[in-house]
Amino acid sequence: DANRQISDLKFKLAKSEQEITALEQNVIRLEGQVARYKTAAENAERVEDELKAEKRKLQREATLDKTEELEVSNSHLVKRLEKMKANRSALLSQQ
Repeated sequence: DANRQISDLKFKLAKSEQEITALEQNVIRLEGQVARYKTAAENAERVEDELKAEKRKLQREATLDKTEELEVSNSHLVKRLEKMKANRSALLSQQ
């Protein structure tokens, strides 16, 4: 009976050691996954920061382009207004 209990305990010990080995391998695999996910997250954050910077740059450029466009339009309209005023003055002086 003692031999049977020793055999059972040896079997349980071997089985427990196998489970420990499997769990240790699982821990190593999961640590590798965590490292890969962490690297991927850091890369994603870096790309996000770069995209945000690019968006700000493009918005700034678009604002500058629009401002320049409006200034050119304003200048053109001012010239037209001055021309119309000159024509009106000329017409009034002819009358």
